[in-house]
Amino acid sequence: MNQELIVLASASPRRRELLRQINVEHEVRPANVDETRLPGETPDEFTRRVALSKAERVLDELDGADGRIVLAADTAVVLADEIFGKPADAIGAAAMLRRLSGRVHEVVTAVAGARGEARRVAVSSSRVSFRELDDAEVERYVASGEPMGKAGAYAVQGFAALFIEHLDGSFSGVMGLPLFETGRMIAELGGSLRPATRGPVGE
Repeated sequence: MNQELIVLASASPRRRELLRQINVEHEVRPANVDETRLPGETPDEFTRRVALSKAERVLDELDGADGRIVLAADTAVVLADEIFGKPADAIGAAAMLRRLSGRVHEVVTAVAGARGEARRVAVSSSRVSFRELDDAEVERYVASGEPMGKAGAYAVQGFAALFIEHLDGSFSGVMGLPLFETGRMIAELGGSLRPATRGPVGE
């Protein structure tokens, strides 16, 4: 498979970074879908539905994407069955972080793939333990701007790594795109992955 067959239905720079990590060249085509949680919908069901909706929306917009694989993902930070999305503002971000402080939450990320008539959806679920955060820490972190645009108001690959005592699951899944599931999905949809060619060790 030519690596350029991948279309990423997301504008997330973190997901782009993760695809580059596994040497997947891609085109970005953000998808706008309704992300309202349905009554009685579990976090697993919610992320699966939203991720697949994104993939199918882009596939339709590109009129089948010329046979390319369309990948999409959706991430939910979950505490006591409540889904934390992206904070609307600094006040919302601080409120989320204070609720996560000293507690264990779940991060559920679904990845969906579509190519022609084929559809695949997989879910990665991780448990993340936050240490206790004081008000000053929360305020400094929010003021940095890093929480904005992040589900749960934190970035595992950023400064918030200092808040995490333990992560049981997939680091890339918490970051926004579980690479194990993504790689398997690309293969199931007829793609192949290979490491980038490097120079000799020591160069």
